[in-house]
Amino acid sequence: MSKGKKLKRVEESSFGTSKKHKNYIVGQFVANPRGFGFVEVEGMDEDIFIPEEYVHGAFHSDTVEVEILPESTGKRQEGRIRNILVRGMEELVGTYQGEKNFGFVIPDNSKVLQDIFIPIEHHGSAVTGDKVVVTITDYGNQALHRKPEGKVKEVIGNINDPGVDILSIVKNYDIPYEFPEKVINQANRCPDQISEADMYGREDLRDVMMVTIDGEDAKDLDDAVSLTIDDKGLYHLGVHIADVTNYVQESSALDREAFKRGTSVYLVDRVIPMLPHRLSNGICSLNHGEDRLALSCLMTIDKSGKVIDHDIVESVINVNERMSYTSVAKILEDKDEEETAKYKELVTMFEEMAELSSILRKKRESKGAIDFDFPETKIILDEGGNPIDIVPHERNTATKLIEDFMLAANQTVAEHFFYLQSPFVYRIHEQPDPEKISSLAAFVNNLGYHIRTRKDEGVRPKELQKLLKGIEGTKEEAVISRMTLRSMMQAKYSTECTGHFGLAFDYYCHFTSPIRRYPDLQIHRIIKDHLRGRMTAAKSSHYEEILDEVAKHSSETERRAEEAERETDKLKKAQYMEKHIGERFEGIVSGVTAWGLFVELENSCEGMVRAAAMSDDFYVYDEGNMKLVGERTHKEYTLGQRVMIKVAGADRLTKSIDFKLVLSEDEDDDEFDYDGFEDIPKAKKIALDRARKVRKLGEIAQEERNDDDGDDESDDIKVAEGRLVEYNGKLIDLSEYEPDALTGEFRKKRKSGSDKGKGRKNAPSNKEKAKSSRKVYKVHKYKKSATSKAARSAQGKGRKKKK
Repeated sequence: MSKGKKLKRVEESSFGTSKKHKNYIVGQFVANPRGFGFVEVEGMDEDIFIPEEYVHGAFHSDTVEVEILPESTGKRQEGRIRNILVRGMEELVGTYQGEKNFGFVIPDNSKVLQDIFIPIEHHGSAVTGDKVVVTITDYGNQALHRKPEGKVKEVIGNINDPGVDILSIVKNYDIPYEFPEKVINQANRCPDQISEADMYGREDLRDVMMVTIDGEDAKDLDDAVSLTIDDKGLYHLGVHIADVTNYVQESSALDREAFKRGTSVYLVDRVIPMLPHRLSNGICSLNHGEDRLALSCLMTIDKSGKVIDHDIVESVINVNERMSYTSVAKILEDKDEEETAKYKELVTMFEEMAELSSILRKKRESKGAIDFDFPETKIILDEGGNPIDIVPHERNTATKLIEDFMLAANQTVAEHFFYLQSPFVYRIHEQPDPEKISSLAAFVNNLGYHIRTRKDEGVRPKELQKLLKGIEGTKEEAVISRMTLRSMMQAKYSTECTGHFGLAFDYYCHFTSPIRRYPDLQIHRIIKDHLRGRMTAAKSSHYEEILDEVAKHSSETERRAEEAERETDKLKKAQYMEKHIGERFEGIVSGVTAWGLFVELENSCEGMVRAAAMSDDFYVYDEGNMKLVGERTHKEYTLGQRVMIKVAGADRLTKSIDFKLVLSEDEDDDEFDYDGFEDIPKAKKIALDRARKVRKLGEIAQEERNDDDGDDESDDIKVAEGRLVEYNGKLIDLSEYEPDALTGEFRKKRKSGSDKGKGRKNAPSNKEKAKSSRKVYKVHKYKKSATSKAARSAQGKGRKKKK
């Protein structure tokens, strides 16, 4: 969850001897829920595989030293972790489970394989069923069978409370969602209106007709567009971007916080902005009818779509109308009379904008730009945060024209500063990996299509564009489009201008969204320094010193935001499908693996059909052609194929949906029981066991809440009943076990004569424990790793006596 700075060197004696001067490889450990992991090493094409027995206590994201093993059992190099240099995770999010004298936290992160032990004095105000943030105080010792320990830092809320599920994901990804007081105070000092002094030296464009075009619910309007056509038929396109840098000065509290966040995060139920609302929705938002400061990219474009002239200026603007995508689409596509009459002064400009948009798009296509037009959806939630619908989010003429104009401005600005040889932050998209393209070429060749590659240049974007154009409307379209997308590299930020493969641009940057992206904000500073004659040698040196880190950090925060957005979508989609268990839907096979099929429904929910549940035959995975083939019937399931499924299960805790193929119309609709199968993948079993535990804790928490609302006499009854934890690879009920006072190992409880036949009615409830402020020091009786010197001493004496 958070980047650690602690150093830890693993004792060589713990994991076998090796030469002290042996050269180890340093990299970052990536854990797998099944116990093994990989080490990513900068500069190496392939990760190093770490078998489970050689993980040696490393946590996910630790920086480690790896010894390469002389022999490998698989295709990858294998290694063993010899030293843990830097702990990458100091905090984690999980569900608290309270016991009489200690507690546990079950981590949300599936890559953290062990529950975290919480001594009673470190549980804070947490009670069973609370989502908490835990600081790891001891990472345990695998060789000594000592489990990790932690301290509850923060209680997020009860697992049953609305919004806690999303907030837990936010915390788990370490995304800052509250602004420090200093940042808020600085934002509050910003003016509500611009002054005459602010406008000094700027180009006055307030008489130019311009509009903003955004979604209906958008509040941070950071781009406006204008367009005129002259007597020669040349288009004069203006892209006007809010001048956020006028209010966010470099190295200020606002700037440091913006850098830390890197980007705004758009989750299913909330937006976590990069800048406080006072700025993003106020003075930096290009609100209709209000004077605003901007940076304007003014382009002259000919009828072929070529930018023949441009100017980048500091400006003052005043937006004539705040338009929505829906409204503009009604005017341009539907020729809606009411909408056309309402905005009659703007209709001609919109029509000319659509005309220019089409020209720019065709020019990009002629160069080979790749356009993946996958359908997007929006999840609709009720007031309690429960998903009630999933609706399509379609691109229309209005969304496309804004996209085309922003691309033109970004390309023009990037090219301008490339030729100035100025320090800059570019948006790059590298050539695809040759091996992935080779696999794609072999796959499409089996379907009758062809990709031409060159040894010196690899594949050109135009080749992939030609492929995607050739499959439009065919049954293979979905499968080949997905395979092509998966063969692409991820776009990122860089100080080197290497071009954008997917857009087929030689020069590209992000200039158009300084309210929600930090690289755009940084680019605006560089532009203004050039415009004001402040780009001295010292200033240039300053930018060269900081921009590599800006590019790297911005790429990382972008990945973090994307992953959090994906997790919240998966959570709410699984929650939505919980209401549709047993129902039938038609879907498309979106993935094929050795253990089953992934099927995506029309509403974008994706679930898995396990091969073991395909009862009509035994299916074998054909890796080369990415399909499952029945041994007896020779029936095939491949990417892009339409299938009928039944929803067998959905679990918001594991964020997973399970499907079963419907083989005939009159098939029995009995419930599908996954526990009846022996070959559930290990990772799935671990996830299901963990979800079962968390679900039980949620039920206990709800029962206690219900008891609090009703009869207080029942508060003391339910304490540890049904408390499940994972111990030595199996689930045990803590109501039946206790830690040994000397060894700390769990053992079956011994029943005294007075205890026989009695329950635990005298045990304190979680509610009472939360209220109690009394510290319990006899931790050594319940945990091997005691927290006080006295306890450790007592343990030592006990062991000596035992000998």
